[in-house]
Amino acid sequence: RRLSRLSLSSLPPQSLHLVAPIWNLGTSGIRGLSSAVTPEGNQRKGRMLLQFLTDRFYDVEALRGYLFQKQVSKVHKENRSSTGIKKRYGPYIAGAYFVLKQGGAVKFQGKEWIRSTEHGYSPLQLLSFQAVPIEAVDASDCAINYEGLDNLLALKELQSLLLQRCPHVDDWCLSRLHQLASSLQELSLAGCPRISERGLACLHHLQNLRRLDISDLPAVSNPGLTQILVEEMLPRCEVLGAEWARGLKLGPEQQSRDTASPIPA
Repeated sequence: RRLSRLSLSSLPPQSLHLVAPIWNLGTSGIRGLSSAVTPEGNQRKGRMLLQFLTDRFYDVEALRGYLFQKQVSKVHKENRSSTGIKKRYGPYIAGAYFVLKQGGAVKFQGKEWIRSTEHGYSPLQLLSFQAVPIEAVDASDCAINYEGLDNLLALKELQSLLLQRCPHVDDWCLSRLHQLASSLQELSLAGCPRISERGLACLHHLQNLRRLDISDLPAVSNPGLTQILVEEMLPRCEVLGAEWARGLKLGPEQQSRDTASPIPA
């Protein structure tokens, strides 16, 4: 009876802070709950455990959201148009600087390929090419997006554009390539995960294309049929793509021979 009338203020300080060390132990706090809570407190223990997991899950989601926004911000920053460089040195230097900064390579007319290095390039190092048009760009595996294309669309003499495995190149990007219709002869979109049939349909403007690689596009639902339609859309262009269904390529005799079941000896 005397103990039941004791106030909380008379209890030792360490007993009042019993729960705090449990949460501060991180995941070990879950194991600590079994010894800190009596059998009569199972319901309360369940609520505490649920609250613990809820807090932790929210933290993970918040971290994922933060990292995603940070990546988006980085891509946006890398794709800003080089307006100042373009005004001062012209579109060729600005375009080359952008591609090399992204980790790609450029080829000026009559010159060798210039590829990105660990230290990168400054516009001053490219001044000798200020009046030389860029005829080819290899931006494979680069983080170019819709906004970053501004740096390439000003290259009106561009003949070859390689965008293989670019994670941010999508259908909207392809809708802008008509600005290169008069010069572009080679285009590679192989391995771009965000390109679908709708984006490929935008390429009908590029009637000067002679070679187009649309292989390994996971967003294209029917690669064989899509390749046929693209070839009809660009009749003078060699279209490289995923393996066709063999029946679309082989004649009737060869088709029946290949699909026939082997006859046991």
